[in-house]
Amino acid sequence: MFFKLKAGALQFAMFIVVVIALLLSAFIILIHTYNTFKVQTSHTIETISNADKGILYALKNDLQLNDTILVELQDEDYKTLKVHRDFWGVFEKVVSVSSIKNKSFKKMGLIGASQPEKYRIALYLENHNKPLVVVGNTRIVGVTYIPKRGVRTGNISGHAYYGQHLIYGKQRLSNNLPILNSSVLKSVENIGQKFISVDATQFIDLQVVKSFKNSFYKPLKIFYNSFDIRLTGVKLTGNIVVQSKTKITVDASSKLKDVILIAPEIELKNGVEGNFQIFATKEIIVSSHCKLDYPSAIVLNESNNISQASINNQHNTPSLKINSGSKISGCVVYLGKTKNYKAQVLIDDKATIVGEVYCNQNLELLGKVYGSLFTSGFVANQSGSAYQNHIYNGTININKLPEEYIGLEFENSKKGIAKWLY
Repeated sequence: MFFKLKAGALQFAMFIVVVIALLLSAFIILIHTYNTFKVQTSHTIETISNADKGILYALKNDLQLNDTILVELQDEDYKTLKVHRDFWGVFEKVVSVSSIKNKSFKKMGLIGASQPEKYRIALYLENHNKPLVVVGNTRIVGVTYIPKRGVRTGNISGHAYYGQHLIYGKQRLSNNLPILNSSVLKSVENIGQKFISVDATQFIDLQVVKSFKNSFYKPLKIFYNSFDIRLTGVKLTGNIVVQSKTKITVDASSKLKDVILIAPEIELKNGVEGNFQIFATKEIIVSSHCKLDYPSAIVLNESNNISQASINNQHNTPSLKINSGSKISGCVVYLGKTKNYKAQVLIDDKATIVGEVYCNQNLELLGKVYGSLFTSGFVANQSGSAYQNHIYNGTININKLPEEYIGLEFENSKKGIAKWLY
């Protein structure tokens, strides 16, 4: 017996077949898209992870300066990792570039040295066969390296020592002053030569542009002048150098972040705030109530070759002064070669350094150092007299320095990330 089917039934069957085919095709496309997205996501995550490996490799290995190296991944040929190392002021600048096929990821950071987990140094006073003399409300907290002749109390203008202990921490014998990493010293020595290797497109005119931001992934920008530069109402951020052949003055109306200032003389007026590095060869004055956030650096290098002739023509010893009420979070460094009995560095009353102070000459401490202080000697200028190796009312306390602090690199010190760049 034969049954007659209506024509509409055949159409309905064809409709069902088409719908099923579309659903199957959509399902196959969905699976393919999911797998592709999964692979791409995996490559993205791996690319970022490899960039982190590049930074870690730079922390653990002494890479050639100003050179890009290929890090072996022991993986497929389409995966590469390159690391470049140079300097931004006193900090290493490391760039890690990871690539997988057409995906690439860059990571950049400032690198310094971490403090040892135990026995962080509060004070290292170079041994010149003179005792350390503490007077007034001086307080030294932490591991202290002092000369063979030890530490004793003194008296200045009728003021004796008022503490219960001479040193609030372990005492060890000092020798020669620890030496900064040779790469750091080289960077400081050559800091003034940055403008030589740039082209005309990298120079900026702050007379025309008062606000400028430059990523560290872009070429360096420089504002250079043979005469005095006064930064007033200027806002600068990032990969920028401001350099004068004579003097730079920064007014409180200016906002500087991560930039570098270079000149024989640099003066920060009252109330300057920011986060930057300054390098001078003759004089640095940080006026009252300035605030430089971490990781800032103040460096006076007397032996810098860009202006040594001008230094030799001066009768006054180069000096670095941080005045009352100012707070510096980072590094304060004095590198000199003129030996005399004056204080080349002055940390005034109510001035605070949170970080490290390194002076290979003489230093007068009236304020506070919350961190580590390395110096060849102390001078206390009171009542018209200069007292050698005396600290009068100064404070050094390593316990008030955050354990995460990353600062100056010494020979064989452990490296860490001071700041991620943008």
